[in-house]
Amino acid sequence: MGIDRAVQNEVGAASYGIYFAIFNFSFLLTIILDFGITNFNNKNIAQNNHLLTKHFSSLVSLKLALAAVYIVITLVTGLLIGYDTRIMKLLLIQGFNMFLLFFINYMRSNLAGLHLFKTDSLVSVLDRVILIVLTLFMLKMDVFKGPNGIMYFVYAQTFSYFLSAVIIFIIILRKTHTFKLNLNKAFSMMILKKSLPYAILTLLMSFYNRIDTVMIERMLPKGVGDVQSGIYAQGFRLLDATNMIAFLTAGMLLPIFSRMIKYKESVEPLVKLISTLLLGAAIVIGIGCFFYSDELMKMLYPKQYVEESGQIFSLLMLSFIAVSTTYIFGTLLTANGNMKHLNYMAASGMCLNLVLNYILIKKYEAYGSAISSMTTQFLTAIIQVIIAQRIFKFKINYWLINTFIMFTIGVIAINYGSKMLQFNWVLNFAIMVICCGLWAIISGLINIKSIFRFLQKG
Repeated sequence: MGIDRAVQNEVGAASYGIYFAIFNFSFLLTIILDFGITNFNNKNIAQNNHLLTKHFSSLVSLKLALAAVYIVITLVTGLLIGYDTRIMKLLLIQGFNMFLLFFINYMRSNLAGLHLFKTDSLVSVLDRVILIVLTLFMLKMDVFKGPNGIMYFVYAQTFSYFLSAVIIFIIILRKTHTFKLNLNKAFSMMILKKSLPYAILTLLMSFYNRIDTVMIERMLPKGVGDVQSGIYAQGFRLLDATNMIAFLTAGMLLPIFSRMIKYKESVEPLVKLISTLLLGAAIVIGIGCFFYSDELMKMLYPKQYVEESGQIFSLLMLSFIAVSTTYIFGTLLTANGNMKHLNYMAASGMCLNLVLNYILIKKYEAYGSAISSMTTQFLTAIIQVIIAQRIFKFKINYWLINTFIMFTIGVIAINYGSKMLQFNWVLNFAIMVICCGLWAIISGLINIKSIFRFLQKG
């Protein structure tokens, strides 16, 4: 997050806005890159470890073939919607970066499927560590100043992803002991057929998670759209960083849920524990950032559209509560194979997001897109909780619901109180976080003894 922010401050909101719109545009078509193979493979390997050696070579070959198709379709689509030569060059390199990123995610799914969580955790940050070190050096050398500054940032990503992919590939190869490029048509069709529901879900969720800046850049007049996209990126950046907490949790939960469901173990205690921990943290982060949005934006972007990005940021961070809920219950439903339900939910979310964006961007620009995103995230999260409750027949835990309500009210009150303190805002924020942590224990949301018992049992 810090490196990304520093680069935007160097290249400017308009230049970064174009990059951010292209990044999200290239993300929309990643259904072709992955086709649901990563989620399918994660669940499959978790339930059948021996399939890693059998399927690895064929799946890598299939991923390479899908990458070629993805690059071609992405470039053709870019031409059709009117991108010029300069943006097409950026789109080509960003498309290659997306392939590397999704290839890394696929290889990590093998580690998660084998329950090698320690190794997976280390490699999950490898590309970011490399990028941070490389970009820090480039910032010191003033590489990003100038009209082509943003391109150097994209090149740095390419190097980081490529090196990480090579390292993780070697780790997986040591587990399989064999590899040979072999595109088996019959096997590929079988995998694509099984992965299709996962692919549809990926496509639909990508649209309502990533279409915002693409629509901002395309719908608003030239120049205005670039800047508004950059302002949205400023507000979105911290949400994207905090999402890593929920994303990594979901990466571990999918194989665990899959194995528990296979052996008919009750998932309810784990769902309850993860919900209290992850949603409790999400409530503190979301509400805390809502109250301290202006201060955080002034710290991150002292010279660029602080007030505008602060308004967007406050709404987007509230949606982190909904995003965390989706990572818990969406992962549970994925592990159980309830793809039809998830796809109906995601299709509804996509349609709602497109309609709201079309109406609100014209009137409120980037702020309208933030309203659309928050609304969509909360509605889809609620739907997933209802679906999971009905399918798994969870008993409605009124005590837990009331505890969450009481905890949320308390967090709001603590934030109000902390804003009235006469200290530096950073100290006020730290006091707020500590008080919220204590309130989680006092209110009964977090039970330390239960956590230790669960960990000892695990």
